[in-house]
Amino acid sequence: MSLLTGMFWRYATKKYNPSKQISDEQLDHLLTAVQLAPSSYGLQPYRFITVENPAKLEQISHAAFGQPQITTASKILVIAVETNIGETTVKNYIDKAAAVRNTERANLEAREEFVNSRLSLLSPEQKIEWAEKQAFLAIGVLISAAAEAGIDASPMEGFDPHQVDKILELEDHHLKSSLLFALGYRSEEDEFAAIPKVRKTKEELFLTV
Repeated sequence: MSLLTGMFWRYATKKYNPSKQISDEQLDHLLTAVQLAPSSYGLQPYRFITVENPAKLEQISHAAFGQPQITTASKILVIAVETNIGETTVKNYIDKAAAVRNTERANLEAREEFVNSRLSLLSPEQKIEWAEKQAFLAIGVLISAAAEAGIDASPMEGFDPHQVDKILELEDHHLKSSLLFALGYRSEEDEFAAIPKVRKTKEELFLTV
């Protein structure tokens, strides 16, 4: 379906049909859209983690206060942000940019210095907040890509991030969880599918100055 049609169709699905699964190809399509999402300085300071281990899913379900999406959706993603953003982060990006663009690394050193100078102004806590903003840009792309593909999606903030971090041992990888994300197909029993979408009018939402 078209993107606009998909956005009218989608909603934050509460009940999934566990017998209906998305394919590996469909998941790869959605994650490719995430890969191409915009990110400040191009750094992409986050990871999208697909959790398939049943025991870990059950633990995450408890950390999400028993919300049924965790155990009934086809795929569960944990979106985590990097906690060690710094000069190494920028160096790795510049190295990759030089290789991809087939240019001398020296040509990108001014860019590297600029990005490092901007990031140096942020405290560790502010860097995490900045990384979460970048992750949410990618999440918006994922929501849109899923809607266009006719795949139901539920971004979920209702969980204990400290528990999820411990379940997935994220701290060992310099990561912390920011959002859970369910993908799959809605159950016919999900009454929320029939509830009209409530949004501000265009006159309320958009301004021209």
